[in-house]
Amino acid sequence: MIVLDTHAWLWWLSDPSRLSDPAREKIAQTPEIAISTISIWELATLVRRGRLELDRPVGDWVARALSDARSSAVAPSPEIALSAAGLDERSFPGDPADRLIFASAQALKAPLITRDAAMRAFDSSATLW
Repeated sequence: MIVLDTHAWLWWLSDPSRLSDPAREKIAQTPEIAISTISIWELATLVRRGRLELDRPVGDWVARALSDARSSAVAPSPEIALSAAGLDERSFPGDPADRLIFASAQALKAPLITRDAAMRAFDSSATLW
């Protein structure tokens, strides 16, 4: 299993050329792909604010994206929320969504596919790009 950060999920489905070669290969080889429900919220928020335009209404885009047999949505549990809150605030990026996505990957014991340099610097063994 792997977890995709929001941008990696979007690029995987809309423009895979934006992914790194190792990320693209890992996604192709992995039978289970987890998407945090926080990524769904982020995507919908970007669309609502006009910072992202999709080829269909956001609800339809998400439904189609999650219809892939390998994909599943993962909601933050109380343990994930506590883990996210406990991440070192001096060395981990401050974005609450990133904290929840990272903590979800940790809880699933799965690598996080992300281009985010700050998250990769925080724990390079838990991330892939």
